[in-house]
Amino acid sequence: MKTEPVEADLLTQIDLDRLPQHIAVIMDGNGRWAKRRRLPRIAGHRAGISAVRQAVEACARLGVPYLTLYAFSVENWKRPHTEVKLLMNLLREYLKKEIGELNRQNIRLGVIGRIQELPKPVLQDLQNALDQTRQNAGLRLTLALNYGARAELVDAVRELLANSSRNGAVTVDEATLSAHLYTHDLPDPDLLIRTSGELRLSNFLLWQVAYAELWVTETLWPDFTQKDLFQAIIDYQKRERRYGGLGLG
Repeated sequence: MKTEPVEADLLTQIDLDRLPQHIAVIMDGNGRWAKRRRLPRIAGHRAGISAVRQAVEACARLGVPYLTLYAFSVENWKRPHTEVKLLMNLLREYLKKEIGELNRQNIRLGVIGRIQELPKPVLQDLQNALDQTRQNAGLRLTLALNYGARAELVDAVRELLANSSRNGAVTVDEATLSAHLYTHDLPDPDLLIRTSGELRLSNFLLWQVAYAELWVTETLWPDFTQKDLFQAIIDYQKRERRYGGLGLG
């Protein structure tokens, strides 16, 4: 009988000199996890926080420089008001409880999205967490909040047009547009992970993942562990990245 590899076995298979510099994650499956257990959806979201800790700790442990998590999309406002309110409260709870651990692990928190549209109490707690971790020099953990890739592109073009009206004609090329995205100070993701088995990008980092390696797992997000992340990295390291050019084979 074939046994499942344990965490220590997976660690030995990872080449620490070829780690992805930036891992992005679409955290999907909280609702289905709760439904299978006949629990309210919020129970799935709360269980998902454990998986967030697993992913963050694994990246910090390995020395991955950047981790971006898709936490709340612009489309999520369409969910029932009660669920949205509970999600906002859960976010505030996470920010308050995890700040000490983030500092202990030298993790700097960042955020992308239309955060000005978040409820004021959430914004205050978010700003406090950003301020308290600003000097940390380890893993850069970015939360995508009220984020949508199409909205990001619209905001970038609006900023370019505003600059043009103030300063005259502006040259628009890939570098210029990238410089006006929310992620202007982050490298593009090398590896995009999606849980729950869905095969879509869900309006997440559409520009930035143009050449990212995709890794999809049937595992629902609350069940995602460090072993899953290690497995994704092992699979990533077996691939040949071509960026549109010719491979060696």
